[in-house]
Amino acid sequence: MTEIEKQKIYDTLEALKLEHLDLEDAIHHTPKTVHTQLQISRLKKRKLLLKDEILQLENMLIPDIIA
Repeated sequence: MTEIEKQKIYDTLEALKLEHLDLEDAIHHTPKTVHTQLQISRLKKRKLLLKDEILQLENMLIPDIIA
């Protein structure tokens, strides 16, 4: 993997982590009413998808070590 590719992954990771934190904040500050439960559910689903993407990208940066 080239340094340019690594930098793109790091940049993407930074953006995804920021969005993940923003979603956490939005979920925390959304009033817990019957009308907002669907919205909160969608935010949580998006947050989980972001977490999966983050883990996938982080795993790409870990070198394969043969034990």
